[in-house]
Amino acid sequence: MPAKEELPSTLRRSSRKAQETWSKTHDSAVEEYGEGERAHRTAFASLKHSFEKVGDHWEEKGEKGPSDHQAAKGGASARSGGKTAGGVDANASKSHLYDIAKRLGVQGRSRMSKDELVEAIQKANDRQTRRSRS
Repeated sequence: MPAKEELPSTLRRSSRKAQETWSKTHDSAVEEYGEGERAHRTAFASLKHSFEKVGDHWEEKGEKGPSDHQAAKGGASARSGGKTAGGVDANASKSHLYDIAKRLGVQGRSRMSKDELVEAIQKANDRQTRRSRS
């Protein structure tokens, strides 16, 4: 699979199913759009439908569906520059987000709103990814 050579590091630390989801979509997108950013964006959009980023890897979501408000728009409107949740399942329940924040050691999580939890999880994910890459 050509996509295996381009597999992002966060996916190398994820399940085979997550890797296959990204790879198959990436390969199909390369055939349709050519190599480059558009193929990567398409592959991540597909991945985020079934997986969420937790720390430095991707885990299967309890329910399939768009990961945030921007992803729910789909198509060209999703690329209009709106803010995304960066792999965090922002459509998940506050309880689920709290549990993820707890696993990631997010401080002050019990006093956070749902939006604050999403942002804190994004930051924690980014920190763990940076650590894993170095």
